[in-house]
Amino acid sequence: MTPASFLLRNVTVVDGTGSAPVPGQALVVEGRRIVWIGPVADAPSTAPENVVDGGGRTVLPGLINCHVHLTADGAPDLMAQTAGDTVPLATLRAAAGAVETLMSGVTTVRDCGAADDVVVELAKAIDRGLVPGPRVQAAGRVITMTGGHGHFIGREADGPDEVRKATRAEIKAGAAVIKVMATGGVLTPGVSPTQTALLPEELAVVAQEAHNSGRRVTTHAIGRSGIHNALISGIDSIEHGFYLDDELLDIAVAQGTFLVPTILAVDGIIRNGMAAGIPEWVVDKAEREAAKQRESFAAAVASGMKIAAGTDAGTPFNPHGDLSRELALMVQHGLTPMQTLIAATRGAAENLGLAHELGTLEVGKLADLVVVDGDPVADITATGRVVLVVKDGVVHRDELPDTGPAVPTARPR
Repeated sequence: MTPASFLLRNVTVVDGTGSAPVPGQALVVEGRRIVWIGPVADAPSTAPENVVDGGGRTVLPGLINCHVHLTADGAPDLMAQTAGDTVPLATLRAAAGAVETLMSGVTTVRDCGAADDVVVELAKAIDRGLVPGPRVQAAGRVITMTGGHGHFIGREADGPDEVRKATRAEIKAGAAVIKVMATGGVLTPGVSPTQTALLPEELAVVAQEAHNSGRRVTTHAIGRSGIHNALISGIDSIEHGFYLDDELLDIAVAQGTFLVPTILAVDGIIRNGMAAGIPEWVVDKAEREAAKQRESFAAAVASGMKIAAGTDAGTPFNPHGDLSRELALMVQHGLTPMQTLIAATRGAAENLGLAHELGTLEVGKLADLVVVDGDPVADITATGRVVLVVKDGVVHRDELPDTGPAVPTARPR
């Protein structure tokens, strides 16, 4: 779709910077970018058919989910689904998940691992306008030790030389970010979540190769030793981080390392359990680690560690499009609503290396906008009441009344 040019008026702006909400505002989109923001009374003259009235609702930057798996759809047994899917079926799942994500107000995601280059290619298809979806920063295959967590969607490698080659192979394949496994995990049989996996010298070459190519690198890290290995190896963000302590938090804060907590992943497993078809060994591991995850997240909040929002969407009973539920859990366990909104906008954009284009409502930034019913600073669940989604200046969802027929949408209303 060709980007629109329009005036969005009568909205309260929550700009993603942490500044207080500003009511009675308007903004102008021309092509792919925001070109003006200010009071409604000062808005540029605009043809009536190109005026969108927000009805006093709240406009936010397009939300960002820093941890998804688009080729999975929340089935009870993720490993069985992954093993059973053909490449065409996995591709169809990924495309469906991308649409669901975009319609929920998430305009950018980081996909943290998929087999067969499916999501690398999906990201290209979305960029070319072949299929609708959020902007996708795809990790491709994860880098893991032989038999390590996620080996069924990964490149198995042992020792610095093999790990270096695996990282270079993912860069060659088109990965926009590198994902590495520093510990075991909940969803791989035969490994403990706290098990130490790749060693510091192996993680360091992943970080070196990623950074040499201008990419960021993130790691699955649950156990303390694995988190420590990742921090001293120059990894940019920690996924999950269940066993953070004061020493690790001091290192993380000093380095500016991000935490992507993914509280929703464990929550989905525990809420549904074996009765819903989740394997017993998955439920057992999740139940053992749940309390530690909450404690670790609260400690990270208190320490001032940088936090970016991510759901681990695709894991059992954790469907795409549920970022608002993750944000509610982040508030429940220690962040303020404003801090949580930053984690899903400016902070998430910084974590992905995209803050120069995304994450805040500013003149010159890409026109990624979400309008929601209610005040998310007072009630974070308002992020789940989405009525307008704009990505790159294109309106993909419009449930506002009387917005004017001349504003093109990428999907029929």
